[in-house]
Amino acid sequence: MTETAVQLPESVTNIKFADKDIYLVGTAHVSKQSVEDVRETVDKIKPESICIELCESRYKSIIKKDSWKKLDIFKVIKEKKALFLLAQLIMTSFYRKLGEQLGIEPGAEMIEGIKQSEKTGASLVLADREIEITLKRVWGYLNLWNKLKMMSQILAGLLFSEKIDDDLIEQMKKQDQLESIMETFASSFPEIKKRLIDERDIYLSEKIKNAPGKIIVAVVGAGHVSGIQKYIHNNNSLESITVIPPKSIIPVIIKWAIPVAIIALLVIGFFKGGVQYSMQSIYIWILVNGILSALGAALAFAHPVTILSAFIGAPLTSLNPMVAAGWVAGLVQVWVKKPTVADFEDIPQAISSVKGFWKNPVSRVLLVVVFANLGSSLGTFISGSWIAARVF
Repeated sequence: MTETAVQLPESVTNIKFADKDIYLVGTAHVSKQSVEDVRETVDKIKPESICIELCESRYKSIIKKDSWKKLDIFKVIKEKKALFLLAQLIMTSFYRKLGEQLGIEPGAEMIEGIKQSEKTGASLVLADREIEITLKRVWGYLNLWNKLKMMSQILAGLLFSEKIDDDLIEQMKKQDQLESIMETFASSFPEIKKRLIDERDIYLSEKIKNAPGKIIVAVVGAGHVSGIQKYIHNNNSLESITVIPPKSIIPVIIKWAIPVAIIALLVIGFFKGGVQYSMQSIYIWILVNGILSALGAALAFAHPVTILSAFIGAPLTSLNPMVAAGWVAGLVQVWVKKPTVADFEDIPQAISSVKGFWKNPVSRVLLVVVFANLGSSLGTFISGSWIAARVF
């Protein structure tokens, strides 16, 4: 850290940019010390602007604790956002459990930044890129294999034990450990690291250096400090890193190729073995697809009517790229077990445990959608391969 006239916490890095003095407070998202560092830095520096590592939507979710009440579960399913919302809940659950064991509210250092802005009159700058843009860029630039790996890790997150490992807690307490965690993450998913970390380093650096005033305090995750130092003196364009990636034509081709291939196999089977032979293939398609999708719904503790809808819907939706078995099952689940206002209010508490994900009617709908879709996809692969093997 560059020497300054006052003694600041070790987590603070001073950057000179043009006529501005910028103080980066590198924080851990579940650290009591980070909250103290933010308070102490603002008190000593008296900044004209306080930047925080939040976007508009995450800021609103913090200041409006009852935002869950306004969630439109039908809209989530229809807009194909069930998996993203489930992933967000899983990450929230992880930080909530971690925070409970550390006795600190997750994101408390960002909340402290907001409080200090209100207390001192400093301009509050939401310096992070919108979370939806980040998620769409992460997902949109992944190849199929990495998408499958990412989905498996998201679902594995549901199996976190009720108590977080003590070693992980100690790592999360230490600021210098966050960078090594990010390096490990980058080696496993370099494309995700580029969109999730590097691009946001650029975005954060631009927002911070353009904040009002000459004295600026920026509250950011410790893992972003080195990136901000790297990019802040460059002339970076935000336009290229805020564009939603175009949808690839390949998934569309695959979606339509599967039903065409299945129908072709049934026709070939008919000419090869007659009506009975084709009917056997149709039975395989219906039973394997239906049973596995229904099993997925059952694993989510869906209503019996929902499980039946998954069984009936999967063989049909697998031949229609415009509809998915999980969407049908999810909408039926909402219809037979419509979440109440109390259920939406209970989400923050429910997701603090694995059991709560299945018990809360709102999160259960998301599980129904994801698991029924996974079952249907697996059923399509198995039954399609089985039918092809019989024909050839």
